[in-house]
Amino acid sequence: MIFNANRKQFEQTVRAYSADLYRFAYALCRDRFLAEDLVQLAFERAWKNWGDLREPVAVKSWLLTIVRREHARSYERKQLDTTDDDPEELLLASHHQPGAQLEMEQLVESMPLAYREALLLQVLGGYSCAEIAAILDTTEGAVMTRLSRARQALRSHWPATELRRVK
Repeated sequence: MIFNANRKQFEQTVRAYSADLYRFAYALCRDRFLAEDLVQLAFERAWKNWGDLREPVAVKSWLLTIVRREHARSYERKQLDTTDDDPEELLLASHHQPGAQLEMEQLVESMPLAYREALLLQVLGGYSCAEIAAILDTTEGAVMTRLSRARQALRSHWPATELRRVK
């Protein structure tokens, strides 16, 4: 009976968060096939450890952390080619000319991973600094610094009027 309840709860979680996990994974690796694999691996790990979940309300953060760690593990195993640029899955939706949108994506991709992760979690995930700190296993101060530096990088390459349109 407990197995069926856990299975049903897990299946609901998969349906609820698959798209969010995929967007985050794709933003990290820029390869739709690898992103799908990362999400699949994350759900596999989550199922294996489902009984150990302490705070069911924090399941999305927990799953994002698993995706992030699986992404890191993929680089431990081998260096992957991540050049798939599917126009339907663009990182940041904006109302700019196509060239400007591509330039924005390339700028975000060129950021150090620590800055990019924090920025994506805030922009795509809508997480607060405290939530991002928990996901990235760091302090709030470190997250604020990373977000600040990521925004500085954006500002240095884009005029202020263009940045307002992206938000």
